Amino acid sequence: MTLHDWIDELCDVLELEDTEIDEGLILDLARDAAHEVERPAAPITTFLVGYAAALRGGSTADVEELAGRAQALAMKWGGDEVSADDFNAEDLIGTE
Repeated sequence: MTLHDWIDELCDVLELEDTEIDEGLILDLARDAAHEVERPAAPITTFLVGYAAALRGGSTADVEELAGRAQALAMKWGGDEVSADDFNAEDLIGTE
């Protein structure tokens, strides 16, 4: 069974029909949270990004924007105060 197979089966079990998952985005976010914050931050961060995206409507754009914000926060982690005003388009994953 591959990761993609697992995702398909999990979506079926969770009754998430026609769900598109950018596993690379989620894995990158988890990696950055684990390495820049601490390992337990990875699943918590990905859960909270998914939850926040769902509250916004759950579009792919919502996930990408919120993942970018979370990734930028993880990368800036280190004691500096960070607020939502600190983020701009360059901080978001997938924007150039």
